[in-house]
Amino acid sequence: MKINIKRIDKTLPLPAYKTGGACAFDLYSRVNMTIKPGSLGYIPTNLIIRSPKDHVLIIAPRSSSPKRGLIIPHGIGIVDSDYCGENDEITFLTLNFTKKPVKIERGERIGQAMFVRFSRVKKWNEKNFMNKKSRGGFGSTGFS
Repeated sequence: MKINIKRIDKTLPLPAYKTGGACAFDLYSRVNMTIKPGSLGYIPTNLIIRSPKDHVLIIAPRSSSPKRGLIIPHGIGIVDSDYCGENDEITFLTLNFTKKPVKIERGERIGQAMFVRFSRVKKWNEKNFMNKKSRGGFGSTGFS
């Protein structure tokens, strides 16, 4: 894939896959900042990215993020392919769930992202009955 990308600060690196088997690339903080306890942090990633046709960019935390007291409050972030204008810098939303401030350094890896292919529904085929036995509801397959 060839991806159109703009860095706001060209002294920070382009995204890179850290290993040959990595499916996601790292996102870096463009600024130094402190996220107060129990607060949201809006971390600018320095990037404007145009996703290819029929792809979405999924933003996720790094596996080390919870060790620092940070999680993404909504689980993942979704960056639509048309979010790529001059002022559409990707922002990494995080929540400091600790009772201490968390410092973020400029250039620090703060998250990861990956492109995922998607399909859009062209027509909904609404039914009055699905004619299929129910599985039992939310969580019905158990915990193991």
